[in-house]
Amino acid sequence: MNYKSNNNVVYSCKYHVIWCPKYRRKILIGAIADRLKELIHQSAIEHQSEVIELEIMPDRVHLLVEVDPQYGIHRLVKQIKGQTSRILRQEFQRIKSRLPTLWTNSYFVSTVGGAPLAMIKQYIENQKKK
Repeated sequence: MNYKSNNNVVYSCKYHVIWCPKYRRKILIGAIADRLKELIHQSAIEHQSEVIELEIMPDRVHLLVEVDPQYGIHRLVKQIKGQTSRILRQEFQRIKSRLPTLWTNSYFVSTVGGAPLAMIKQYIENQKKK
C-alpha cells in the first residue's frame, strides 16, 4: 500500500465521489466533458490531491481521488464543483442558458477503505459501458 505524507500526517485517504448536473440534465458530452476532465485534474493538482480515476457520463461525474485528510474531501469537492461550474458556464453559453447553476448542491462520497483499489477503478471505468 502506498502512503502519502504532509508535515504532520502520513495517510492513505481515497474516496469515490459522484455528483450530477442540476435536474440531472445530460449535458456532460463532447467538448464540455473534455473541458470538465481538464478542469477537474487541474483543480485536484492545485489542492494537493490526486485523481486516480475519472469518468464523465452525460448526467454524472465519477471521481476516485486521494485527498490530504487535513484538507478534507468536502472542501475539495466544493472547490472542484465551484471552479468547474464557473468556468464551464463562462465558456459554454448553452449551459448558462439551460441551467441556473451547473451542479446540484449534493454529492455522494464513500471511502474506498477495505475494497481493493483495482476493483473500484474497474467499477468507475465500466460506468461508461452501461
